[in-house]
Amino acid sequence: MPQLSGLAIIGSGSAVPPAYLDNAGLSQLVDTSDEWISTRTGIRQRHLAAPEESLCSLAAEAARRALEMAALNAIDLDLIILATSTADDLFGSASKIQAEIGATKAVAFDLTAACSGFVFGMVTAAQYIRTGAYQNVLLIGADILSRWTDWSDRRTCILFGDGAGAIVMQAAESDQFLGFELRSDGSQNDCLTLAFQPQPQPLTQGISVGQGNFQPIQMNGQEVYRFAVKKVPEVIEKALFRASLTVEQVDWLLLHQANQRILDAVAERLGIPEHKVVSNMGNYGNTDAASIPLALDQYVRSGQIQPGDVIAAAGFGAGLSWGSALFRWGR
Repeated sequence: MPQLSGLAIIGSGSAVPPAYLDNAGLSQLVDTSDEWISTRTGIRQRHLAAPEESLCSLAAEAARRALEMAALNAIDLDLIILATSTADDLFGSASKIQAEIGATKAVAFDLTAACSGFVFGMVTAAQYIRTGAYQNVLLIGADILSRWTDWSDRRTCILFGDGAGAIVMQAAESDQFLGFELRSDGSQNDCLTLAFQPQPQPLTQGISVGQGNFQPIQMNGQEVYRFAVKKVPEVIEKALFRASLTVEQVDWLLLHQANQRILDAVAERLGIPEHKVVSNMGNYGNTDAASIPLALDQYVRSGQIQPGDVIAAAGFGAGLSWGSALFRWGR
């Protein structure tokens, strides 16, 4: 059998916790209102994981749905990549998901790039497939940001929700992964952080270690907005140039669901009309690495995204990191 040098995205799935908090409920926690939140962010509600719910269970549910759409069994998977910043275990959660879905032949690992994680994961998976190392790859984006949200800070608690999304990428004769561009700028790392705060723990005379916990999410919203509106159109344009495509050939703009104003501003700069912009943040909020596959799955299952549609996806966030990936949906 000849080695296949292309790849296709053949299945998607998603999962969110059943419980959700709408803006009216949030206004009982902090000084805000539905009008204030929705006009500034486009968010009306967010799904939140209960204490007994795990990232692994959400991710596994999304994975099973993606495999079902792809008509693939878990035993056929070669690789599982979990894009997350909120693993159940700091050592990683991908292997536990591998066991939970029965993908006994797949190698599994976590990838952390915050809100850019899913796009970084797509590019990583594509390299494994294109080199012929693996045939079937499951890519999951999942986060439970409610664990690390300061629910007394109205600047950040209005934004975040929990969820998981997944896609199946498979080796193919024709290449449906059209191009990408990835970037990082650590000099702006302090604009968006979920930082470890060590406390000195003396062990013996002259020797101490730092033990402690992670602090809630801290964000400079204005800087993140300016960064996203400037940098995201640039990486999409670069990816389009490398793929020999024009903006007019893009059927869908699929951005990380951070803020509706960012989506609108990026689309305007690219000259992409509103009806081509994927948006579901009103019901889910910012779900970090889950936001792109969660929105993708919703639009695929509703019939809006059709096989052959060209999708320009872009993630951006903590790091700071950002990147774009161009692909056609389906085999």
